[in-house]
Amino acid sequence: MNDSIVIIPTYNEIENIESIVRAVLSQHKSFHLLIIDDNSPDHTANKVIALQEEFPGKLFLEQRTKKSGLGTAYVHGFKWALERDYQFIFEMDADFSHNPNDLEKLYDACHFGGADLAIGSRYVTGVNVVNWPLSRVLMSYFASVYVKFITGMKIHDATAGFVCYKREVLEKINLNKIKFVGYAFQIEMKYRTYCGKFQITEVPIIFTDRTKGVSKMSNAIIKEAILGVISLRLRKLVNSL
Repeated sequence: MNDSIVIIPTYNEIENIESIVRAVLSQHKSFHLLIIDDNSPDHTANKVIALQEEFPGKLFLEQRTKKSGLGTAYVHGFKWALERDYQFIFEMDADFSHNPNDLEKLYDACHFGGADLAIGSRYVTGVNVVNWPLSRVLMSYFASVYVKFITGMKIHDATAGFVCYKREVLEKINLNKIKFVGYAFQIEMKYRTYCGKFQITEVPIIFTDRTKGVSKMSNAIIKEAILGVISLRLRKLVNSL
């Protein structure tokens, strides 16, 4: 049994899916890969099904009936992984903004370095972002500053979506209580890990904006993240997190 599973949610990622599957499954360190597809109109899932014949026992697919948000996709994947014997559970995007070659760095931080949560961080050693407009770099960077100020977490990249959890973290977090579905989900998961007294490590990566497909960012997602941080802190203060 492989000890590591990479979870990638997809919605209309037909331009990227074959390449990312091959990149993840060709790493020196062996990973399994779970795609959570939200009924993509471009038939992303069909391409995954075709690739499963080439990667039996390594590539898995969960198909959902509609687009239900990033957070619910990851929670679905976490529960799937916990039903099996995976010890290291990864989040990753499909669009190559996260370099598959960095997966082993996150694995090493948890397996050998004592981290319970390893974050692929864009900001721990400066600003390591390629091909983003300055406005988006500033928004992302100061979002993490804002999160740090409100929550007290000493994390430079609180909205990062490239992470590795040890199994024990996800077992302790009540996944049924996860509230947020957009990028606030990433903050919520880190905050719950932090409140659980787990060891969090940031591993520097270079983040490269997608060159194919369309970003899922929206004003609603940004609003959820801004208000969600305050909500998380208030719920923690009244012991209702």
